[in-house]
Amino acid sequence: MGDSAGASSDGAGTLGPGAGAGASATGDGLRRRRRRRRLRNSGVAVAVLGVTAVGVGWAVYAKLSGNITADEAAMAELARYEKERPTSLVRGAQNVLVIGSDSRSGDGNERYGRDTGTERSDTTILLHLAADRDSATAVSLPRDLMVNVPGCHRRNGSGTDPVFTQLNYAFEAGGSACTIRTVEKLTGIRIDHHVVVDFQGFKKMVDALDGVEVCLRKPVDDKDAQLKLPAGRVTLDGEQALGYVRARKSLGNGSDTDRMDRQQRFLGALVSKVQSNDVLLNPVKLYPVLDAATSSLTTDPGLASLRGVYDLARGLRGIPTERVRFLTAPRESYARDPNRDQLVQPDAEKLFTRLRTDEPVAVAADGRRAGGGNGSGSAAAGEPRTGDSPQPTFSGNTAAEDICG
Repeated sequence: MGDSAGASSDGAGTLGPGAGAGASATGDGLRRRRRRRRLRNSGVAVAVLGVTAVGVGWAVYAKLSGNITADEAAMAELARYEKERPTSLVRGAQNVLVIGSDSRSGDGNERYGRDTGTERSDTTILLHLAADRDSATAVSLPRDLMVNVPGCHRRNGSGTDPVFTQLNYAFEAGGSACTIRTVEKLTGIRIDHHVVVDFQGFKKMVDALDGVEVCLRKPVDDKDAQLKLPAGRVTLDGEQALGYVRARKSLGNGSDTDRMDRQQRFLGALVSKVQSNDVLLNPVKLYPVLDAATSSLTTDPGLASLRGVYDLARGLRGIPTERVRFLTAPRESYARDPNRDQLVQPDAEKLFTRLRTDEPVAVAADGRRAGGGNGSGSAAAGEPRTGDSPQPTFSGNTAAEDICG
């Protein structure tokens, strides 16, 4: 009895056979049991958060990847002509053909003109990424450049005959595959990937970046382009940016060459904005940019996933803006029609050879500036400038240049 009483007096209580330390409802045992319960609960919470994070991450990945349209038809068409396509000469170098479609079909695009059921390439840019990813060169190919367009297959299954005509006809004749074959025959450069962007996709990308800054030498009031802007530094939203890069009558001298020069400077400003830490290191800002970019794209299957786009973007991310170069293929007025273009030789071949062999391409301003109405529209835009360096230096600009410089 004395032992029992003693046990009661120290608060342990009698719990019967098998009871031991920690079995008590009070004291150290209770504290240990509560601590174990807290640990179990926190472990469950961490597991739930982990699963949730993985689920959200996968949902985001699936959403962004699902935004991209894979151009399977183009790849099947290109496979038919594999034997005639150029061979890649430098391992690791990549050439991406960026095609801006002028299609009026699709949500929101009808406001830019009547949908006639056809579309041509409003913009065609050959983007070369050096094998060591220390530079990128974007070459604009004039939409009115006279080229040999091969026989191609239309979407309805009918065929077209080979024809000597302007470059933008190739996209109408046979979509991206026909444009790729035309550019490969023109340049001798193997196209590794392609991207097609329409009006709405371009606008979404600019809006997701909260606008892109440009510089205007004089005010702009263009009803056709739905553009009214003051002179000086101006941040353009998506709608304004689209009008800015497409306008002819109110900006520059009205030539396609001047418009390409303006587009290149805009792209340089856009690259600088994307590469800024404010965008790349801020998930809140980066997600809408990725969402807008991916939802606007039709690409070859190799790029038609977030991983494909990421791998491409990762290669671009580390390139200094001064090594992101923009220029127009050397061109002049076509001898038989001043409203069309032809390549200037041997200057164009010098440029294409450097890209084929992954040699650096130097650019320097030639005095033309976009957006100010003072463009000279020189006869041979992009032509090499002799005497500036041992290698040919082409008229162009870099993403590092001051937009008002």
